[in-house]
Amino acid sequence: MIVYGRNPVREALRGRRAASAHELLATTSAAREPWLAGAVVKLATSEEIESACGSGEHQGICVSVAEFPYATAQELLAPTECLLLALDEIQDPQNLGALCRTAECVGVSGVVICERRAAAVTPAVCRASAGAVEHLLIARVRNLADFLTQAKQSGCWCYGAAIDERAVAYDTPDYRGRSALVLGAEGRGLRPRVAAGCDQLVMLPLRGRIGSLNVSAAGAVLLYAMLHQRTNP
Repeated sequence: MIVYGRNPVREALRGRRAASAHELLATTSAAREPWLAGAVVKLATSEEIESACGSGEHQGICVSVAEFPYATAQELLAPTECLLLALDEIQDPQNLGALCRTAECVGVSGVVICERRAAAVTPAVCRASAGAVEHLLIARVRNLADFLTQAKQSGCWCYGAAIDERAVAYDTPDYRGRSALVLGAEGRGLRPRVAAGCDQLVMLPLRGRIGSLNVSAAGAVLLYAMLHQRTNP
């Protein structure tokens, strides 16, 4: 996989894929970045870098690394203190990247994505996450509803974000303890079986004329609400 952009490359060089990094290309300007001190850099033109990574948004730098190493569901559920983010068929790489960036900043123990009909961790997702994926445990599962059952059996309480008459205000539940936040796909929201697999549905207030928030924006609000409660009981 060729990771591009200054933040994604920087995090790739200090994250779990650092040992596999090779063929680091940079323009003369980008090669002067202090964090590249000691790295083996091959100078290249902007056009050569775009040809290598397939994107014009490379910011003058790219690096080849191993394919993204997905975790298993069991690894995500192993920690005693567990805060998970589960994504139900999120398809937009920008949304997946933005959610991973927020998740890493909040300190979630892992992110769960679907194997089918969903975005995977690609160079575009690495770019959108500003390199956050390099420090996150991310698992791909065949069936998200089955994973939620497994999570609940391990002691996780699952909260699904939905505009639904059964949903309670987002600041009502007690988010302390082992918890998972479940977010639905762009436009469609949570699938019925996934929503049914949640212990509680929660909803953000919408006081304007627009019917919903972007999923990455909603995820950011909810994750920080959970963090606030977990750190200020």
